[in-house]
This record gives sequence, structure tokens and C-alpha cells, in this order.
Amino acid sequence: MVVEIKGNKIKAPLKGNNVWIPTSPEEEIRQKYICRLVNVYGFTTKQMVQDYDYSQITDKKVKSDILVWKNEMSLKNNEKPLIFIECKSDSIIIRPEDYFKGIEISKQIGAEFFVATNSKQTKIYSKVFKITEKGHPNELINIPTNEQAQDDHIVSVLLGQTNEFARDEFSKTLTRCHNIIRNNDKLSPEAAFDEISKVLFVKTIYERSNTEGNIFSIKTYLDLKQNFVDLPVNRNLPFYQELFEKVKRELIDDDLFEPSEIIRIRENSFEAIVKELEIYNLSTTSDDVKGIAFEQFLGKTFRGELGQFFTPRTIVDFMVEVLDPQESEVICDPCCGSGGFLIKAFEYVRAKIENEIHLVKEKTKEQYYDEKFEKLTEKKKAEIDEKVNELFIKLNSELDINNPKSRIRVLSYDCIFGTDANPRMSRTAKMNMIMHGDGHGGVHHNDGLLNVNGIFENRFDVILTNPPFGSRVEKSLKITEADKYTDTKRIAKYRERYGEEYEAALKQINENIDKPLLDLYDTGSMSTLTEVLFIERCLNLLKPGGRMGIVLPEGVLNNTNLQKIRDYVESRAKILLIVSIPQDVFIASGATVKPSLVFFKKFTKDEAEQYRKIIKKTEKEIKEKYESETKPILAELGVKGKEALKAEEKKKLRTELKKISENITVEIKAQVKKEFNYEIPIAEIEKAGISTTGGLIENELKPLATEFKTYKEQKRLWINNKKEVKYEITDGDIHRLSIIDGNVSEPELFYVKAKD
Repeated sequence: MVVEIKGNKIKAPLKGNNVWIPTSPEEEIRQKYICRLVNVYGFTTKQMVQDYDYSQITDKKVKSDILVWKNEMSLKNNEKPLIFIECKSDSIIIRPEDYFKGIEISKQIGAEFFVATNSKQTKIYSKVFKITEKGHPNELINIPTNEQAQDDHIVSVLLGQTNEFARDEFSKTLTRCHNIIRNNDKLSPEAAFDEISKVLFVKTIYERSNTEGNIFSIKTYLDLKQNFVDLPVNRNLPFYQELFEKVKRELIDDDLFEPSEIIRIRENSFEAIVKELEIYNLSTTSDDVKGIAFEQFLGKTFRGELGQFFTPRTIVDFMVEVLDPQESEVICDPCCGSGGFLIKAFEYVRAKIENEIHLVKEKTKEQYYDEKFEKLTEKKKAEIDEKVNELFIKLNSELDINNPKSRIRVLSYDCIFGTDANPRMSRTAKMNMIMHGDGHGGVHHNDGLLNVNGIFENRFDVILTNPPFGSRVEKSLKITEADKYTDTKRIAKYRERYGEEYEAALKQINENIDKPLLDLYDTGSMSTLTEVLFIERCLNLLKPGGRMGIVLPEGVLNNTNLQKIRDYVESRAKILLIVSIPQDVFIASGATVKPSLVFFKKFTKDEAEQYRKIIKKTEKEIKEKYESETKPILAELGVKGKEALKAEEKKKLRTELKKISENITVEIKAQVKKEFNYEIPIAEIEKAGISTTGGLIENELKPLATEFKTYKEQKRLWINNKKEVKYEITDGDIHRLSIIDGNVSEPELFYVKAKD
């Protein structure tokens, strides 16, 4: 069965053999889903009804989009339907209130399954459901086929297969893929994971670029192989390697794969993995399912040697909540590991945008569906429905990552950046972000201490990071020609994107070839500890007034040998919050050092100037105070000739001068702290949501985050660079105004074309 459209009419097979009705975006979605019910699930048109009148089975006088009965006889006998389906236009984001409304109707009419669908989303629920932590009803994986519907046991099993089950199944599928490689190709766990990642990249890029929603299945692969579709064919390569070459070309700007990199498994292993994964469409499968499942799989694969690359979810959630990133703010993690901080920040801001769009839609409905609406003719109501639908399509374009002007696109491509020096982890972060919904474009394989595309000084509003602990940068480590960017096309592209700032960023490497890496940093002369260098690196990356959260070993805060480091940091940033967390939190990841979560705000220009003036004034005052003591000593040390002092006397005077100098330093520091005084909240947490074995326990960080939010607002610790977007709706057009830092943009009229 196929959808048939002629002019402004669409064929409605559930209404009769040759019935045509007025078409609309919502009607087209409905007829497509009816075709899916027939072609994919095997139902017949004789066991389905369109626009069914509820009054036949309940006191409600509402009509349903589609109802499906167990069989034709059940429909004839007016028994309870099996599936209730509500079709939405693509302009509607299916939200919790829609779920609950549909589930409630399912209960009233006795339908076991409720489906809310458009061409981009399909949500399936049981009339009996559990509430998730986010307050949503738990989704089901699928509805039954016609054959399965005849078996009550199978229906019962399907009613128990929720998204939680789907996540477990997807995680198990990835594990089976992992085992295929280990058994067939005899690779180590880490190397086997690399190969799975390559297959996932092939599958994801195919499914994202396929406008028909086709899955990269074994049949798809064999068909492509036979036809060699859309590939600049290299007949010397096996076809599956040619597919990977296409992936490398797609991701060439991200430095994830060496030009010579290939898929290092046999073709039969590749095909077996494709077969395992073919039930999933990585473009449309819920981010909540594939993202969490992928993280579960990562945890199993990398438990042990690579555990340090994973920051526990409870810590990530807390740190993002504290720093509260906003739309338009640029976010970075220069030691991104598996991408946990970047994923959470992306999801956090995306949720804000989605909620704003929802509120605008609600206001739009209030504007058009007022008291006067009920008094209008059916024709006028239809006209208003069409107008509202058009407005919603335009608003929904803001959430379409393929629309180059959308707010989600800007968030994903212009606001999320990360690097990791480990090539395996940078690839993992990228795939992890794709699984969670995107934001992967700014992730690179690169030394986090060195500049790379989009990651350079004074550029970021928010930094979240967990740098490696305890390792050191060797004094002999130098910047080499290999660190230089030499691709002229990419340099030109970045220069166009970032302007003069990118020119300055290139100098960090280009003007320091053969110089020690430590020389790039002020703290390099104080310590070679990696975590120390990353504190300075993060401060350099931040804009004035930017804020950061960093995981540090407690020694950085209380080790007397690192006092100079603390003084340096306090000369450039304010400490917002220090949270001591139990060592247990990181034991599951292989760490043995007790950590703290430290939050800073880099000085604004005014604060930096204020601090400089206080230092200058205080140094002058304190030095003048001790001048009567230091002047005679300096005079005596300056005597020459016959009156020259003996070595013992000189040593005594220098010791005395050093003691006075230390007193001056202590007094200057005390006076500066007094004049540049601010409160530093400190908290100690005993339970942070995760045990030594990685199990979930009580999480004291959640109430602390709420408490800090109130404190932050009361003390006005920082003013968010919040992007406020307002929509003006006039005569069916929408104008968008962006307000950033109080500056209002010119009203922008935006349209959405079908190709977007």
C-alpha cells in the first residue's frame, strides 16, 4: 500500500474503496502511518477505522485518528480496540501532556496500546504505565504485528518492554557486536571497541543522510554493494572499506582518523555487526535509549585501564547545574574523555530551548483559539487551524538540527567544543554525542593544552572539565612542527569563521616551535603537574567573567608546596564554590585520590583592574612601612672597598632581609584579601549518588545544587549571558528578536522551506 495524492485530495482507504478527502500535513501523516500498519505490521484495512466515534464505546464525543482491533471479528462485535493512534503534524513536538491525554483516552476506550506519531517522532505507551525520573510515562518499544496480536502472551510481553528494556537490549546488542570482533578477529577489548565505533559511524552517517528514513540493514548494505551507490569507487578496496572512506571524508575536519586508517576486521564480521544493529535506526531511535545504552556499554568495555576518562554522571549533572549554561554561551571541555560534560551541557541548554518553543506555541493557541473561535463557521475554523499549523511549522524549525538557522543547530555547531589527547577517547566522545542527539562537531583529537579549531584563548563562557591527575609534563617536551596546522583550506575556513582571533590563536604554536611546552604557561615555572597547567589553560580559554567547574585532587587546595599556584589562580579569578566529595565516587573509575569540585569565575575587566590597583597600592604601602628596616641593610650590603663586609656578616644581613621580605609578602597578601574580600562557600558531601562499586546511593549533591542556585541569585555571583528570544506573530508571519546582554537584534523574519 502507498499514499496516493491528487491535487488537494488524498486517498483514505479506511473510509471506503475509492474515497478521497482534503489533504493536510496531519492527514498525510495519518495515511502514511496507515500504510505502515499494513506494510510493516501486517494489519488489514478491515480491522482498522479512521475517525472512529468514541460515543459508540464511551460517553466521550470525540473522534480518534486511527483505531486498530485484534481482528476483523473484534471490530464487528464492537469489542475493545487493541491500539489507539493519534497522528500529529511535523510541527508538533509530542510532549508529556499529549502522552497523558492519549493514555487517558486509551484507558476509557480499553485500548492496550497508545501511539502518538508524526514523521519524526513515534511514542508508544501502555494504558498502564510507570513514571520515569523525569516525570514522563515510560515508553514501550513497539506495538504488536497482526500475527503477534492474536497471541495474548506475546501482547503481554510487548506491554512490558519499555524504553528501560530497550536501553538494556541496545547495550546487549553492542556487547554482542563486541564479542563478534573479539571471537572472529582476536582483537583486544579496546581495539574491538574502535572497530565497533567505525561501524557505528558508517551506520549513523548513512541513516542521517537518508531522507526516506531507511535503516542501514544487511539488505541495504548488500544492495549498496551491488550498485556502489553514491561513492567515488576505488575498485582496489573492498566495499565496506569504501564506505568507511566516505565516513573519513565526512569527518575530515575533526582529525579523528588518520588518512591511512581502515576498518580492521573481516568483511564477514562487519556484516554480522550490521545484522545485529539493523533493528535500530540511529537517526530516529530515542536519544534517551541509544545514549544511555551506549554509556552503559562504554562503562563495561573500559572499566579499568581507561576508567579515568569517565566522570560519574552524578558529578557531571551537579557541575552543569551549578554553572547553569545558557543559550548562546560557548562551552568547552579541553579534556573531554567520553564527552560526559559536553553531552549534559548540550542536553541542558536544548531542554531550555524546547521549553521556550512550547510556551510560545501555547501562547499562539491562546491567541487564535479564544472564545470567539467556537462561534466561527467550520470553514473559518479550518482556516485558523491551517494558519496555526503553518506557524507551528515555522516555530518547529527552531528545533530542527538540519535547519542552518535553527537555535538547536547553532547550539550544536557553534557552542559545544572539546578535545582529548587520546585518539580513542576523542572518537568515543564524538560517537557518544551523536547517540545523545548531537553537538559533536566541535570535538577534536588534540592536546588540550594547545589551540585547535575553535578552541583558543578568551573564547568561552563556560568550561567544565576533569583533567588527568598526578601526571606531569616533562620539561624536555617541546612544541614541534608536527603540532602546526598546515591544511591551508581548513585554515582559511577557520579564519573566515573566527576572524582575527584565529590568527592570534595560531601563534601559540607557530611562534613557539622547538620551545618547551611548559614555557607557554606562567605556572610552568611553578609546577609540572598536569592538573595545575590545566587550571591555567582553562582560565586562559575563558572570556573575562567566564566561569568554570573543574575536578581537582584536594592536594591542589591544601598542599603547602602549591601555595604559589593558589595565589596565581586567586589573582585571576574568584572562587565561587568548593565541594569536597568522597573518594568512593571515583573508585569505580579507577581513581585513588580524594577529589574536590572547584568552581571559579574569571575576573571581569573591571575586577581585574580593581585587583591590579589594590595590589599596586598595597605593595607601595607595605614596602614603605618596612623601608626604615630594609634601607640600612641594603646600604650596608652595598659597601665596597676597605669597608667591605665579611662573608658571615653579609649572610646574616641577607637572612634578615629575607625575613623582612617574607613579612612584607605575608602582609601584602593579608591586606589584599581584606580589600578584595568575598565569601567562598565550602561544602563537604558524604554521599554523592554513587558507591565504590558504581551502584546508585543517596545523592546529597542534588539539594546542594538547589541551595547554591538560590545563593548565586541572592549574591549575584554572575550575570548570565542569557539569550532571550522573543517571537512576534503578525498576520501569519513570525519575527524573531534575539536579546543578548540587553542588546536587541533587528526583527528577523524567517521561513521554513520543505528542503530545510
